[in-house]
Amino acid sequence: MSQVIELKSHPLVSHNLALLRSKDTDSQRFRESAQRLSTMVMVAATESLNTVEQTVETPMKSTSEMILAEDVWLIPILRAGLAMVDVGLNLIPEAHVGFIGLYRDEATLQPKHYYKNLPDFSESAHACLILDPMLATGGSSVAAIQMLKDEGASDISLLTLICAPEGIKEVFAKHPDVSIFTASVDEHLNEVGYIVPGLGDAGDRYFGT
Repeated sequence: MSQVIELKSHPLVSHNLALLRSKDTDSQRFRESAQRLSTMVMVAATESLNTVEQTVETPMKSTSEMILAEDVWLIPILRAGLAMVDVGLNLIPEAHVGFIGLYRDEATLQPKHYYKNLPDFSESAHACLILDPMLATGGSSVAAIQMLKDEGASDISLLTLICAPEGIKEVFAKHPDVSIFTASVDEHLNEVGYIVPGLGDAGDRYFGT
């Protein structure tokens, strides 16, 4: 069942969103804020990962803890999605990383595919977390989700920092079984497909280009 988990009500999320949005924030501070926000989104998105009980021997006695019961794949949509990969690997060192290369045609606003490096997901249980800081028109996310499904993935979540309502609607129209985790659902898209109020181009600001 489709759902949007928005974290904006958390004070630390709102504080870091303010830093991301400000046109006066330089690349270094932008990266730091984006990583903090990505951490909070990642923690929320991984709360429902499947686990199994395991016995652990402490220096004092035996106890039991829950450990991950499935492989986790981080799938950044290049280029901006790379900004969220290190956060994911810090939280889940055992995670694997796949890649999808898409860019938006500025004339048609449609996604263009140029690279894919994904495994066959049908052989065992996998949790796939698509990473893309901005969900604008939804075209790139819809295309990425379909690529994962074509490789056999079924447990798919989309992790973003900022969403437009139009993008959410597009994703759910094509893939109602995918959940979206985001720091903020913004107001709307402008006439050229940018999120308002948004934060500009996340990739350009993160990488300083």
